[in-house]
Amino acid sequence: MLYAGDDWAEDNHDVALVDEAGRRLARARLSEGVAGIARFHELIAEHDAGGEGPARVVVGIETDRGPWVTALAASGYQVYAINPMSVARYRDRHSTSGAKSDAGDAWLLADLVRTDAARHRPVAGDSPAAEGIKVLARAHQRLIWERNRSVLRLRSTLREYLPAALAAFADLAAPDTLELLARAPDPRAAARLSKAQITAALKRAGRRRVQRRAEDITAALRAPQLSQPAELTAAYAAAVISLTKVIAAFSEQIGMLEQQVDASFAATPPPGSTRASPAWERCSPPGYWVSSAMTRTGMPAPGAARTTPRLPRSPGRRGKRTAVMARYARNDRLADAIHRWAFASLRASPSARGYYDQLRGRGKTHSASLRQLGNRLVGILHGCLKPAPATTSTPPGAITPRCPSQPPPDPVPGDRLPRLDSPRSWDVLI
Repeated sequence: MLYAGDDWAEDNHDVALVDEAGRRLARARLSEGVAGIARFHELIAEHDAGGEGPARVVVGIETDRGPWVTALAASGYQVYAINPMSVARYRDRHSTSGAKSDAGDAWLLADLVRTDAARHRPVAGDSPAAEGIKVLARAHQRLIWERNRSVLRLRSTLREYLPAALAAFADLAAPDTLELLARAPDPRAAARLSKAQITAALKRAGRRRVQRRAEDITAALRAPQLSQPAELTAAYAAAVISLTKVIAAFSEQIGMLEQQVDASFAATPPPGSTRASPAWERCSPPGYWVSSAMTRTGMPAPGAARTTPRLPRSPGRRGKRTAVMARYARNDRLADAIHRWAFASLRASPSARGYYDQLRGRGKTHSASLRQLGNRLVGILHGCLKPAPATTSTPPGAITPRCPSQPPPDPVPGDRLPRLDSPRSWDVLI
């Protein structure tokens, strides 16, 4: 086995090569592009005495995308995308000085995949269609996050000089809200908005109960407010107008990307399955495999905590002491997809709603309940798509995910939670 570490940059790659015993064999700085990847193949061939080929070469790199990673995976190398935070923690094992260099990081990555490759997840070679969906889905999600940041900036600005707008408009990203704020960005102009203008904006946005909402907005905007200097109000108004235009542009592009994501998903069959499979149609929520495929290279392997050595308690020392037991690489994209899936299931499934209500009744917050519901849905889906072997033992009281075709398990005494793995509850996953 050969182990290679690749510290990548925009223009070049620092590559280091070690053997199974950790002996340093070679290092080189390769250029980005065809010439660099060709030189990488030559470097591997020079030290592959047994002629085992690319399948016996493990490569560690701090990214999971790009032409270089695609070329390595297509050539047959075992490529591991290592989280940069994990590399930083691993660096502390070898040196406490904090010194860092590109060549040193290449040696570090090579040694990391030599000793701890089993604790990381290899880069999966997706099809071009799946890679295209991943690019679209990430761009769509990134625009949503950027729009949310702009909405928070708009809210903070309005709170400084026009708090009546926050009382009048519940959704600052709505088209009618953006139209009215752009037309009346200061307190005087907002108070002069007529009920007819507000009603027309609400109708263009497709709102319901237009007359009632128009009356509420008019009353909120005309409520007495603290006055501020005209120069300061004008500056705030200009900032609000620019933010409304930015948010409107984000919303437009988000809608366009949604259409492209839907079209790409409809034209691409799920991996390892066919659209005619009843089990897939019952077990998979729309778009889940897209979210899973676009983020699985960044998910930690089961039980693979990014750990640092436990700090022992000093003999004779008393009092509290903070010790870092484990660090997990959180995948924000996958967490966001699961959170939205759990939220949507509250309306689609009575059993999911009942499970959520049970969690809230136990004193859990809304976010914690959604997170636990999402984790349960993922567990059921994994059990459906990849059933556990018959030899796997189940701890007492545990809920084993099963496919709809499998018989429901016997009830567990004392388990008061609704059993989401029963046939009546699979509407959660449709």
